[in-house]
Amino acid sequence: MTAPRIVWFRRDLRLSDQPALCAAAAQSGPVIPVYVLDDETPGDRRMGGASRWWLHHSLDSLNRSLGRHRSRLVLRRGDAAKEIAKLMRETGACEVHAIRHYEPWWRKAQGRLAKEVELILHDGNYLLPPGTVTTGSGDPYKIYTPFAKSARQCLPARHVLDEPSLTNPDEWPHSDTLEDWGLLPTKPDWAGGFGKAWDVGETAAHERLDDFADVVAEYDSDRNMPSVDGSSRLSPHLHFGEISVTQVSDRLARHTGQGADTFRGELLWRDYAQNVICQFPDYPSKSYRDYDDTLWRNPDRGHLIAEDLRAWQQGRTGYPIVDAGMRQLWATGWMHNRVRMMAASFLVKHLLIDWRHGERWFWDTLVDADYGSNGVNWQWVSGTGVDSNMFPRIMAPLSQSEKFDAGDYIREWVPELAELSDAQIHDPDDGHRPPQYPHRLIGHKEARERALAAYREMKAAQ
Repeated sequence: MTAPRIVWFRRDLRLSDQPALCAAAAQSGPVIPVYVLDDETPGDRRMGGASRWWLHHSLDSLNRSLGRHRSRLVLRRGDAAKEIAKLMRETGACEVHAIRHYEPWWRKAQGRLAKEVELILHDGNYLLPPGTVTTGSGDPYKIYTPFAKSARQCLPARHVLDEPSLTNPDEWPHSDTLEDWGLLPTKPDWAGGFGKAWDVGETAAHERLDDFADVVAEYDSDRNMPSVDGSSRLSPHLHFGEISVTQVSDRLARHTGQGADTFRGELLWRDYAQNVICQFPDYPSKSYRDYDDTLWRNPDRGHLIAEDLRAWQQGRTGYPIVDAGMRQLWATGWMHNRVRMMAASFLVKHLLIDWRHGERWFWDTLVDADYGSNGVNWQWVSGTGVDSNMFPRIMAPLSQSEKFDAGDYIREWVPELAELSDAQIHDPDDGHRPPQYPHRLIGHKEARERALAAYREMKAAQ
């Protein structure tokens, strides 16, 4: 029999529009689909708890989809490059096909593996391969707006690929069992609400896209309304590659108007984030702008600051919209995008806590925790990024909550405030604040003045 080909799955857990799978299947011979749970190569960027929950269900869904072809997903655990090379020797496979990944640890792993085996990388996780959209002088863009303008002129970059037929090997190599990996929390099971909030897998991703396509015309306005939640909720499906961004873009291509165009801009922001980490691989942990650490209150240096951080993490800041978002995050592994900005701004500017503490918390608690997007978004909010909101522009969460009519959203996630009127729920005064709901950690005016003073002091010292 012709030597088999291995398809190395990572954040591309789908069968349709999967360029690596299609390329391997187009050759004569068997295809061996493989996923390696690698907690070694990423170092301190191993997947967080919420992502591991999603991964379990996504791999289970992918394996069931492969069953339609009488195929299966081979599971291994360890250093991915070593395990793939080992599997090549075991099976006599002639080459490995994989979708190219751009996180710094995957780029290194791809380089190591390519020295040992025939590794064929394909692009397929972004609208355009990171690094291909450049300025007139050939340099990568650092600022989003000119990047997006240039990228739009290059779309569509490719056509959607059909799900291929697969040929199977006579004998399957050894595989771990998914349950043995212990990806799901048990003691305690803090993910009890995740299953109520999400359907996981390729089929669920396309159903979610169909639902969103029905309301995309209202996206430009509804995406900012937490109580309406007009967001697509596609982010974890896109992150794990259960659906490709090309499929999403293609499905919405027939939709015109401001809503669809605004959403296309969000897809381009996702591409932009990958271009940033290609230029600055440590961007999610290192500020682009030289902000002195004296600007921040460091939770590692004082128990009162650490208590402020815990209050923010647990949704006990006394600011209803911030607390609602943080509790939604803990309960479902996801937070409404407008509220993400409010919650992040509150940590960085109201509490003056280094943005990296927030980035790490989101890394562990978001089911869509993405190395590029998470880092770029946090640096945008903190004012430290290559393209970012200025630090002195401080978001007012109380007025923002009222402006975007977040009353019902707060009632859902902060039930102790559920009986308050629309006039009181955004900023309950002492006469209406229930005794079980905490007082504000700091007043808005006081926080704003403290943040601006700290910023001026830092700039004067530079």
